[in-house]
Amino acid sequence: MTLEILTPDKKVFEGEVTSVTLPGTLGSFEILNNHAPIISTLEDGKLIVRGIDKNAKESVFLIKGGVVEANNNQVMVLAEGITQR
Repeated sequence: MTLEILTPDKKVFEGEVTSVTLPGTLGSFEILNNHAPIISTLEDGKLIVRGIDKNAKESVFLIKGGVVEANNNQVMVLAEGITQR
């Protein structure tokens, strides 16, 4: 699936991933390939991306709130702020 992470300033990430774990308002949740369509608000917390490439098992970003939309194996995260760990 394709993941795109955007902030008001820039595009932080765009590429193929196997899964993404997000800090939802009602708790953490994971989006996998062929996930049902979803739109959710996000809280401050860890955004974990898996499967970016064969050498890196996962990448962790710290986000400051935002929203996520997933539809047809395309996931878009709009974060208010972000740093990579």
